[in-house]
Amino acid sequence: MTQKVAVLGTGKIGEALLSGMIRAGWAPADLLVTTRRPERAKELQERHGVTPVTNAEAAKSADTLILTVKPQDMGTLLDELAPHVPADRLVISGAAGIPTSFFEERLAKNTPVVRVMTNTPALVDEAMSVISAGSHATAEHLAHAEEIFGAVGKTLRVPESQQDACTALSGSGPAYFFYLVEAMTDAGILLGLPRDKAHDLIVQSAIGAAVMLRDSGEHPVKLRENVTSPAGTTINAIRELENHGVRAALIAALEAARDRSRELASGNS
Repeated sequence: MTQKVAVLGTGKIGEALLSGMIRAGWAPADLLVTTRRPERAKELQERHGVTPVTNAEAAKSADTLILTVKPQDMGTLLDELAPHVPADRLVISGAAGIPTSFFEERLAKNTPVVRVMTNTPALVDEAMSVISAGSHATAEHLAHAEEIFGAVGKTLRVPESQQDACTALSGSGPAYFFYLVEAMTDAGILLGLPRDKAHDLIVQSAIGAAVMLRDSGEHPVKLRENVTSPAGTTINAIRELENHGVRAALIAALEAARDRSRELASGNS
């Protein structure tokens, strides 16, 4: 791993990516970072041994540029980078909703661009990162992006046309589970349990269910049916979920997230 990689706009996800790469074998000396605040740059240098640089320096010296700034700031960053990015640099975007064409139009002709949507479980090395190639990205570029993001979780290649749907499912997905745990914790309190005990019960149940979904090979319907005995407690609870339209609400919520991702792609802030 001798290529230099620069993370531009190193926030929480960017730092999680750096940390995962170092654990996976990247040398800190080959990792560059850019930040808005000097104190943040110093913090990253002291914590991980990486090298703080300016955006222009990163563009000139790194083999791969990972852009992790907010979508609304991406245009300004590209204006700053464009004069300094050679056409052979791999540019990886982690900005929700922004298509690879947005980068290709602003950078040197034939610059390879890869679009990645990851999520916050990158902070605990359990990310789901979805990877798509731009017009000039090769299989080698995709493999390099997979190597980088594989350091913090699982990766999946999809056509770019599916990125907005993936953003709705996995990019925003952790928030839905946190929301569900919050609601179930409130229910546990209503049923007479202390908050800490309700929390522990729900979190461990969620972990166990996730591992079963991942490792059993069973369809979720089959796993649910295994818990749902005739005239039992579970079927009564599921009846109430159906009566309140929870399934339809989830579908509508994911459609809304997908539509917002499309709005971001069209430049509507």
